[in-house]
Amino acid sequence: MRWLWTPAWIARHVAMVVLVGSFLGLGWWQISRATAGNNLSWGYAVEWPIFAGFVVYVWWREVRLARRAAQGFTASPGAPADEPVPAASADSRPAVRRPVRVTRTPVNATPGDDAALAAYNDYLSWLNANPGARPGDYPG
Repeated sequence: MRWLWTPAWIARHVAMVVLVGSFLGLGWWQISRATAGNNLSWGYAVEWPIFAGFVVYVWWREVRLARRAAQGFTASPGAPADEPVPAASADSRPAVRRPVRVTRTPVNATPGDDAALAAYNDYLSWLNANPGARPGDYPG
């Protein structure tokens, strides 16, 4: 639990307390305005406590994730939230995606064809030939 008292975590705790206190105070202010006759404030009176609850949820989730990291586990994208997955060892390397390398092919447009349509068809055929490529990898 010592990791919860580092300067970064103290700043997070303080930010959470300030935000929750401010949001609840704004909710109380909207309730006082709503009881004075401003009907629009009823919606805001409900909205501000929801924002405060969201701040508490994010803070609680960050504490849980930091606790898991301190215990040597990381969250896996496909695994359930409560199921720990062993962290990668220090000698393992993260997967690096290699860029797609292709040769440029000229657009086969005849004088009677639409050049934009031919370029688009060439782009579609390139995407079909390179299924792992992103649209930004297109060399044309």
